[in-house]
Amino acid sequence: MKIGVVYALPSRQSWLSIDVPEGTTVKEAIQKSGILNQFPEIDLETQKVGIFGKAAALDAVVEEGARIEIYRPITVDPKTVKRRAAPEAPAAGGTES
Repeated sequence: MKIGVVYALPSRQSWLSIDVPEGTTVKEAIQKSGILNQFPEIDLETQKVGIFGKAAALDAVVEEGARIEIYRPITVDPKTVKRRAAPEAPAAGGTES
């Protein structure tokens, strides 16, 4: 059965289509894809993986057409980014011109 394995960095992305037998796990598919050779920094012991945007265990069995995604670690607190991106509120009691 055909599946995809994807990983992306800000400067480089990879989407590999591979054939795997029924009963293949997420971890086996990732290993078979060769993506670990392309991106040696991937650490399956610490990085999360998913199928079509939903978290998945490495021992989950993949289905036909699945897209396995390897997620990069979060390096910035999402709450901090949200605060920085929000526009500043006007000062209270200010005068309008």
